[in-house]
Amino acid sequence: MPRTRSLAWSELKIGILGVLALVLASMLILAVGGQGGFPWQRYELKTKFDDVRGLKSGAVVRVAGVEVGKVTDVRFAGAGVEILMEVSEDMKPLITDQSRAAIGSLSLLGEPVIDITPASAGTPLPEGGFITPGRAEGQITEVAASATEGLNQVTLLLQDIRGGKGSVGKLFTDDQLYREINEFVGSAANVAGHLRQGRGTLGKLAMDPAAYDQLNRSLTNLESITRRINAGEGALGRLLRDEQMAKSLASISSNMDTLTGRLNRGEGTAGKLLTNSELYDRFSRIAASLEEVSSRLTAGQGTAGQLLHDKQLYDNMNSAAGELRGLIAEIRRDPKKYLNVKVSIF
Repeated sequence: MPRTRSLAWSELKIGILGVLALVLASMLILAVGGQGGFPWQRYELKTKFDDVRGLKSGAVVRVAGVEVGKVTDVRFAGAGVEILMEVSEDMKPLITDQSRAAIGSLSLLGEPVIDITPASAGTPLPEGGFITPGRAEGQITEVAASATEGLNQVTLLLQDIRGGKGSVGKLFTDDQLYREINEFVGSAANVAGHLRQGRGTLGKLAMDPAAYDQLNRSLTNLESITRRINAGEGALGRLLRDEQMAKSLASISSNMDTLTGRLNRGEGTAGKLLTNSELYDRFSRIAASLEEVSSRLTAGQGTAGQLLHDKQLYDNMNSAAGELRGLIAEIRRDPKKYLNVKVSIF
């Protein structure tokens, strides 16, 4: 009997060691092959998408491209699909309410995975927290859709070109435009040839050293004049740099403004002439009268008119004036002959 009990205890020890070995092996397999470590080192998160693109349980969960967990369940939740996942506890500080979850892929054509964007700001999500879904960039379907749209636009563009629409289409289909462009290119070639041969002003400027030297001297003179003006030399320089002259010009401008204002208000003779209609009418009547007198003089009417036009009257008046001058001369020479005064007293 003692031997029987000894054998039973030995077998029991072997069984216990075997169980412990299986448990250790399972834990080792979970630690090495499982995502996120042991079950007590992971916590559950969830998110929701309208289309999971073939995502299955066991898919990889990544944070900033690093594998940190796995998908545990994919199930319908209303019109969308809810995804449950287990993530390593070490990721709690990086997975917050500012993080976003998106469906990515292991490679260009690989199986789908969950990509979570890390966020240092915000509140860390608790057990069972919901990650706001986002949109992953560079998905193969989006690339294909963009490529298809680009090809459609290129096709439409080619159709428009063949149809003669737009500038490029007209360039390919309009013979008149082609001839005009061809003529323009030919004219440009002729101009370039003339320039190379030194013809015309530009050609001489490009080929003739004398013309270049003359232009260079002109530019030098212009630079000298500009430098003198900037230095305040000469009339223009003083006009730009002399403060007293600037004040004088400002004073003149102010006086002109004052004068213009007085004229507009009808002050003074000139102002009244510009604004007083009665004074203007009087000047107009005077001008009309002067015009009438001038017309009468031109027509030889009146004494002054006849004096201007009647030669005989002019000669008579000239002769009378000559005789009067001679009489005055005789009186000056012999006043007693003409001035004889007799005084008698009774």
